[in-house]
Amino acid sequence: MWLVLLIIVAVIVIFAVRDIRMSIVTRPVFKWFKQALPPLSATERDAMEAGDIWWDGELFRGNPDWHQLHQYATSQLSAEEREFIDNQVVELCAMLDDETITAQQDMPESVWQYLKDEGFFALIIPKEHGGHDFSALANSTIVAKIASKSLSAAVTVMVPNSLGPAELLLHYGTLSQQQQWLPKLAKGEALPCFALTGPEAGSDAGAIPDTGVVCKEEFAGKEVLGLRLNWSKRYITLAPRATVLGLAFKMFDPDGLLGTTKNIGITCALIPTDHPGVRTGDRHKPMNMGFLNGTTEGKDVFIPLEWIIGGEVQAGNGWRMLVECLSAGRGISLPALSTATGHLSARTSGAYAALRQQFGVAIGEFEGIQEALARIGGLTYQLEATRVLTATAIDQKLSPSVITAIAKYHMTEMGRQVINDALDIHAGKGIQMGPNNYLAHCYMGTPVSITVEGANILTRNLMIFGQGAIRCHPYVIDEMVAAGLDDEEKGVREFDPLLCQHMLYSAGNGVMSFVYALSGSYFAKAPVGGATAKYYRYLGRFSRALAFCADIAMLRFGGDLKRREMLSARLGDVLSHLYLASAVLKRYQDEGHQHADLPFVQYSVERSLYLCAKAFDEFIYNLGSWPLSLAVRAVVLPLGNHFKMPKDEVAKQVAQHMTRSGVVRERLTHLCVVDDSNGTAVLDKALEAQQHAAQGYREVHKLRKKGEIQGLTMMQLIEDARAKNKLSAEQSEQLIAAESLRQEVIAVDVFAAQEFE
Repeated sequence: MWLVLLIIVAVIVIFAVRDIRMSIVTRPVFKWFKQALPPLSATERDAMEAGDIWWDGELFRGNPDWHQLHQYATSQLSAEEREFIDNQVVELCAMLDDETITAQQDMPESVWQYLKDEGFFALIIPKEHGGHDFSALANSTIVAKIASKSLSAAVTVMVPNSLGPAELLLHYGTLSQQQQWLPKLAKGEALPCFALTGPEAGSDAGAIPDTGVVCKEEFAGKEVLGLRLNWSKRYITLAPRATVLGLAFKMFDPDGLLGTTKNIGITCALIPTDHPGVRTGDRHKPMNMGFLNGTTEGKDVFIPLEWIIGGEVQAGNGWRMLVECLSAGRGISLPALSTATGHLSARTSGAYAALRQQFGVAIGEFEGIQEALARIGGLTYQLEATRVLTATAIDQKLSPSVITAIAKYHMTEMGRQVINDALDIHAGKGIQMGPNNYLAHCYMGTPVSITVEGANILTRNLMIFGQGAIRCHPYVIDEMVAAGLDDEEKGVREFDPLLCQHMLYSAGNGVMSFVYALSGSYFAKAPVGGATAKYYRYLGRFSRALAFCADIAMLRFGGDLKRREMLSARLGDVLSHLYLASAVLKRYQDEGHQHADLPFVQYSVERSLYLCAKAFDEFIYNLGSWPLSLAVRAVVLPLGNHFKMPKDEVAKQVAQHMTRSGVVRERLTHLCVVDDSNGTAVLDKALEAQQHAAQGYREVHKLRKKGEIQGLTMMQLIEDARAKNKLSAEQSEQLIAAESLRQEVIAVDVFAAQEFE
């Protein structure tokens, strides 16, 4: 007993007396911290410092304020935006024939002209320059609706409105550059592309070999200071048709014409594609899709310095500019494509499962199909929730780099899951190409989203936790700044209070994580009552555990943590699913707790909780030191991992909603464009007709079981029942109409033999 008291007193003295604490604790930890700091390249540092912290900071720090989440003003479409969507977007979608676009590997000229005339390439450009100045939510909604009809057309629209010349000009361009280029881009007189990726540099922009050397040369009849550029880029969307090229390159000044810095760094410039030495036009064929993608090259191309985006003062700031503007691509465009995949898959698969019959019953009655439908439905609900919440952050004029990385990775992966499930449900119909296959081009184009804006493996394993652990942590960045000071004594003095706060913070998270785990999250906060209250508490528990485990990981591995990608990625998965589940709960709250939507909420949140717990379990298992693993498990999962995937009953409820016409199905799939040109409209007509004729179908089945009518097909049974006056005239007409539509749904395209010659 006395020994315990002495230890407690000693600890109190050590931490309470500043000089003792500084000598025994702070200075040794400070030295270790300096050695353990991960070595950051210039591009890594820019990426780390770029962007804003938003709801991800609340989740990462262990004590999320759920009232704050509810108080975020969710973005809403303006009257002007709704009018554009209801008119121009609807008109555009009616013009799109994706089968023809894919076959011809381009859109018709009439579609290109319509896009230019109606300002589809000017969604983000301010009105004073001739653009629409739409919100992030509107941008996302427009791209999503187009994508549900034609992925190729959606990509064509999204690129000029995401990372590219227009956005870079808006944020960093000089006034003269904005006045010169933005009106042309808004009217479609200039079509932009942006060239970053090259043969030797994909996601690693710091490795680009493309160069710009400062020199003097004659331009427009006089000698000017400029850059001699050499580049070779690939995978550049719209490059084959672009008239203006945004180019990222490394800038050098070997002769000191601008100053003493020789290696200036990554820089961005804007170059007309008809400028001497610029070569474009060669094409790639990404998954045989119809959008334009290709190469651009330049050899000894001279441009004046004023063509640098932002002018000479922005020379060397290119990578930071790009990272700060990545929110458009990661947070708007790619999530919009994935959400469209969900809406299309949910609407078509639900109807098809209700209409397609095997063994005498609709395939939607089989539990295996219901399991796949539940994944589609639950993930589609979560995709839409995440799309809106992420757009809300961007509409608040934030650039949430961690959140947009989460959205990019997880939403594209969820899109891949739902389209795979949709193809499984459609089976033979899904793989037969033709005008009435509404899934195939979406399926083929899904890997494109997986690879762009940083391949998904990179995004998950390096970016989400790599940025989140430092950007969202309340003390690490300040500690890094203190440790990096040239004056070591000053650094120690600034480091000392941060260390004390950090230790208390980590200990507090560990204690509360343990308490929440033992109590079934009873003491965690929930801003609501009812069916979803427990979800807030579970997420609060995992938020505490994440904050605690992040500190453990940084303490255990130090700078080596960024190379322990599989380990850190699991903590990134926890942060990601906390965000995805938060988005679902906010959507449910914002939409007034629609009771019919509760199975979708339960499915998506319980899946995220299961994946959080699984990630924690695997993180702890792979810590490498069994005493440490045992200790962390005792704090985070002291009673074991009891989180499961949603119950079968929840999955069945989701599937039932998806296979019936009504407001729930409409709300779930409202972004899906339905028309007669690609086989989607007949699905809706057939589903409604089947529901109207439901009593007649039941009567036919009864008559068949009694042996009063005969036939090998449903149509034969109906005809026999009508001939024997077993059905009323109205029932017969309803059944024949419904069965004709059903047969049209299950039919596939057939081609004459000469078409293959």
